[in-house]
Amino acid sequence: MTAFDRRITPYREDLAAASLKGKVDAPRFVEPELMRIAVPALGMRSAPRPEAAYTTEALMGELVRVFEIRDGWAWGQLADDGYVGYLPAEGLAPDHGEPTHVVAVPCATLYPAANIKVQPIITISFGAKLRAVGEAEGFVAVENGRFAFASHVQPIGPVGQDFVAVAEKFLGAPYVWGGRQWTGIDCSGLVQVSLRATGIDCPRDSDMQEKGLGKALDLTALNALRRGDLVFWPGHVGIMADGETLLHATGHYMQVVREPLAEVVARIRKQGTEIRTIKRL
Repeated sequence: MTAFDRRITPYREDLAAASLKGKVDAPRFVEPELMRIAVPALGMRSAPRPEAAYTTEALMGELVRVFEIRDGWAWGQLADDGYVGYLPAEGLAPDHGEPTHVVAVPCATLYPAANIKVQPIITISFGAKLRAVGEAEGFVAVENGRFAFASHVQPIGPVGQDFVAVAEKFLGAPYVWGGRQWTGIDCSGLVQVSLRATGIDCPRDSDMQEKGLGKALDLTALNALRRGDLVFWPGHVGIMADGETLLHATGHYMQVVREPLAEVVARIRKQGTEIRTIKRL
């Protein structure tokens, strides 16, 4: 059997995607049911248990290829980045068509009426996708009788050209392993959300990003870095905000911060770690 990355391959010992027939051995091959994230966000887990750690997070409107629903858990694959895992089935809904708008501010609220004085229903994060059904007095009417403030969303497409500016929207956001939203995000999630928002395809995890993004620079280029360069060391990735400052979601401060790269290098060196790769897009 061909080696593959389980994180992005819809395969289990008992079940596999029909697209993998002839490539893997499984007793059952299944065509997916297309569903979408119907709540602000859903954590994807490596096992169908509430105590299992997040592997990533899916935001409202994301498409999911679901291969099985059992005991309240959906096993599926996120269409955007191919990540595979378990999602609470109650947070999914049938796919009724492509979203039309995307949240373009760190957080946006959805209202039950086109009126800023009514109590919002839910808060959704940057990158969440919505399907518009009309307009009303400075609001965009979306499915399920909800309204988004018009200036907080935009038609589906890139949100600007500078992915670093997108990442800077998350300054101060809490560090959460597996997170991809303003209420909690991790290092590779920050890179992925920011790049994808500007139309650049990006895998989920830092090792995938290290392997698949950009052109590697010589490590002696630490004195010649520029805005947008990606800096990797084992288990981590950060974004250069300028030639000397690293922007990253870090467990050291438990939030998204900007700090001098020289201080970061000194800190990780004390921990026995060195910068391993620098990538320029």
